[in-house]
Amino acid sequence: MVDLADLVLIGLAIGFALSIGAHYTGACMGLPYAAGAIRGRTALLVMAPLSFVGAIVASETVEGTVGHGLLAVPAGGILLATEIIAVAFGLVSAYNYLRLPTSTIQILVFSVVGVGLGTGLVVHWATVESLLVLWATAPILCLAVAFVLVRSADTLRPPQPTRNVTRGTQLGRSAVVGLVGVGAAASFVMGANDVSNATGGFIMTGLFDPVTAAALGGVGLALGVLLWGRPLLERVAFDIVDLDPRLATGAQLSQAGVVLGATVFGLFTSLNQALVGAMVGAGLARHTRTVHWPMVRGILVGWGVGPVSGIVVGFAVARLAGVFGIPG
Repeated sequence: MVDLADLVLIGLAIGFALSIGAHYTGACMGLPYAAGAIRGRTALLVMAPLSFVGAIVASETVEGTVGHGLLAVPAGGILLATEIIAVAFGLVSAYNYLRLPTSTIQILVFSVVGVGLGTGLVVHWATVESLLVLWATAPILCLAVAFVLVRSADTLRPPQPTRNVTRGTQLGRSAVVGLVGVGAAASFVMGANDVSNATGGFIMTGLFDPVTAAALGGVGLALGVLLWGRPLLERVAFDIVDLDPRLATGAQLSQAGVVLGATVFGLFTSLNQALVGAMVGAGLARHTRTVHWPMVRGILVGWGVGPVSGIVVGFAVARLAGVFGIPG
């Protein structure tokens, strides 16, 4: 029997999934859109179903990490999971409003840690440490992979210097297929990598099995892409680095490959961080002046703010809940 507390958790989780779907439109389809390979509305229509499929097909190991690998949750734990999702959802929504590409994964994990510390529960620090190592290395690995891909492609076929991406650029068929293809792959990976941010609470509390949790979260991701994804579609693509189709394809391909590799092992990393690392690597492969370093520094600040805000707000919410006698 589903009671009121369960319904509140379900509502928050689906709302969070909507926010996540909107948040990652730029990380998945921003580059093909910026290059003129696909129209904005079409990009969202491609991304939405693929994010749902990724959630259904490839998210189970990551859901297990969020549901059981971060915190020792007591039996039931509905209110505890609700606090965690509410904190993470609120913070991600605020950063969406500010159009700041933070990491929903890092916000969620540190919200879990903050609530756990505030409630006095056991935090599984070994899992947190493994994720921290991955988060530190994934952007660097993406940078290196993108650098090698672009340098190799440029060696085989020298680039045309006037083909930086802008709206209205005329692309060849192979460039269009390549850009849309890697954007579609990133959309699938986003579903696998990020749905557990919203639905991990279902696994944590035993409210739903992994397949049902992934289906509910996948629907939320897809709706978020379609309903609120357009404003964030442009930010990553246009403000970080001057890209031509080859640079964009190399960057998106390295992002998708590294993040998908992490999900296979039940770990999850930031799509935005992976993409920015890949874009910088692609830009460096061509020339450092293609990288807009002030924008990169601003995004790095955002990445620092996200985890800190997660742990601080999560701790505060848990302590306030204790003061008012709300059980964890």
